[in-house]
Amino acid sequence: MSNIRIADGVVDLDHAREVVDSDNARLHELGYKQELNRDLSMISNFAISFSIVSVLTGLNGLMGTGLNFGGPVSYIYGWPIAGTFTLLIGLSMAEICSSYPTSGGLYYWSAKLAGPSWGPFASWITGWFNIVGQWALTTSIDFSLAQLVQVMILLSTGGNNGGGYMISKYVVMALHGVFLLTHAILNSLPISMLSFLGQVGAAANFFGCFLMIVIPAVATERASAEFVFTNFNMENKDGINNQFYIFVLGLLMSQYTLTGYDASAYMSEETKDADKNGPQGIVSSIGIAVIAGWAYVLGITFAVKDIPNLLSENNDSGGHAVAQIFYEAFMSRYGSSVGAVICLGIIGLAVFFAGMSSLTSNSRIAYAFSRDGAMPLSSQLQKVNKQEVPINAVWMSAFVAFCMALTSLGSLVAFQAMTSIATIGLYVAYAIPILLKLTLGRKIFTQGRFNLGRYGTVIGWISVLWVTLISVLFSLPVSYPITDQTLNYTPVAVGGVLILVVFTWNFSGRHWFKGPIKNIDDSSNTCRY
Repeated sequence: MSNIRIADGVVDLDHAREVVDSDNARLHELGYKQELNRDLSMISNFAISFSIVSVLTGLNGLMGTGLNFGGPVSYIYGWPIAGTFTLLIGLSMAEICSSYPTSGGLYYWSAKLAGPSWGPFASWITGWFNIVGQWALTTSIDFSLAQLVQVMILLSTGGNNGGGYMISKYVVMALHGVFLLTHAILNSLPISMLSFLGQVGAAANFFGCFLMIVIPAVATERASAEFVFTNFNMENKDGINNQFYIFVLGLLMSQYTLTGYDASAYMSEETKDADKNGPQGIVSSIGIAVIAGWAYVLGITFAVKDIPNLLSENNDSGGHAVAQIFYEAFMSRYGSSVGAVICLGIIGLAVFFAGMSSLTSNSRIAYAFSRDGAMPLSSQLQKVNKQEVPINAVWMSAFVAFCMALTSLGSLVAFQAMTSIATIGLYVAYAIPILLKLTLGRKIFTQGRFNLGRYGTVIGWISVLWVTLISVLFSLPVSYPITDQTLNYTPVAVGGVLILVVFTWNFSGRHWFKGPIKNIDDSSNTCRY
């Protein structure tokens, strides 16, 4: 037996080969040949999902939403509520991932669980909602990074009230493009390099969350425990007076942040022992994000003093709530904004790696969907280069994310509505295979190494009901009276995607798309475009 001794442990190379051979054999059973480099460990698989979930990214961008809709109570209690239900969704997805460990992920699961009659349509709907949601997620992450740089420049030059410099929306758009370009270049590297960068990103997110806990210690004035745990913000609610309604709207901050963990499934064909490590990557990324995120919101809320000022566009950060919290804390203690800019830089580092990992996830689902002939230019997008990277899918995904952000130049309302697909669109895609497993696929589904046993059905139904509930709640109006500027465009954006997907299915897809195509024999993988 070939062994390499490291300290007191032994790495069994023969066993490692057996694991990879078993992974490749399982992939062969599912209809695909091994084309990508299977080099990811469980830690690397987890790191990519955890970097995309990126507590610092979501909470940094949407803290203002939480403060506006309910204040501390909304997110101090809303975070664990959303986190618990998200963990149940993750458990249900992990169970299916263990049975079907392929880069196709959700759309492949739907195809198999719906059976031969409904499989192609279920796969088509799931796949397109998934990939559009993934593109929207990458767009929102990299655009939020560009906006964060905008705030850092503003504070470092004196702040909004000190004559600071605010870069234009065109410069923000250019920065967004630069970040996407950088992420595309990084995603062109071999998976071993990307694995290392993913772990760096996960570490930046994890330690960044706990580092922010010390911010209240910097501030000369701190909020009381009573404020943190009992304050419910009802001011300036634009015609909404129902506390429960406001609390529900505040949940958006938490639920938006807890997305992207499905990346562990898309990396299955590059993960060793995929039917175990892929599911564990999904569940662990959610669990650790929930813990780290709650520590973050709990800590930073003790530095909150004046909610209306934090939300005002006339404050020094231009209305960026988290930046204003940092700014006020460091200015009160040191009379300087340097500390605030450094803290925002730490968050920016985490957001950068989140964007990188999100593009990784995008490219894998685009590669898999193209491998099955479901996308325009499928013959090109399914190509893998010498480094075993789906290079064309990487650059196409970056280009689409850039184009989606162009709507911000015309209207931030339209841009925000479009990126809401990143939440609702992805969760719809998450729920479809879970629902199919509970209905059409209950006699087809065979449990893998990771399974929920007799609790799988209960957890699955709770997951589906939660997705249904948040899809409705996040489509509700956020202010009254309703105008073109205050209308919640989420149902318009999501409904538009649904109409387009169903339209293309009826007039095109149903005539040729038969679901996942086996590519074990190259001649069987015929492109439909």
